[in-house]
Amino acid sequence: MSDERRAINEALQHALSGQGSHVATATVFDGLDWKAAGVRPRNAPHSVYQLLWHMAYWQEWGLKWLDGKRPTVPKHASGSWPDDPAPPGRQAWTSEVRRFRAGLKRLEKHAGDVDRLPSRGKLTGLGVVQSIASHNSYHAGEVVLLRQMLGAWPPPSGGVTW
Repeated sequence: MSDERRAINEALQHALSGQGSHVATATVFDGLDWKAAGVRPRNAPHSVYQLLWHMAYWQEWGLKWLDGKRPTVPKHASGSWPDDPAPPGRQAWTSEVRRFRAGLKRLEKHAGDVDRLPSRGKLTGLGVVQSIASHNSYHAGEVVLLRQMLGAWPPPSGGVTW
């Protein structure tokens, strides 16, 4: 693999993980009680649960695309958000966190081999992975802010410090 390809692989891995930019994307939900995850602070448009569900939704969309499928885009933005701000229970919260982390791991595997990322139509695999990484990063910041507002930050692993 060329130095250029190796650098692209490393940049994608860092973008997906949050390394060098913010707390690890995979850990922003750690230690959050499922009931707190469903609270929408005053004037906040979403709860942490809704953000998690939305992030997992678009990760899965991207993974389907990367796997050669043709996932449909919802007719309206609301189609990629859950209606209820709260998970129906502890098990649903835990399952959603697992779904998100599993999708993130699969994306990291795809990003680990830039030469095999597909291109179809106007989309490229590199662009899809980068877009999801940016999307996750954007919403991870919102999760951190909501958790701070709820008094539930940092996670057990700690926040970003140096």
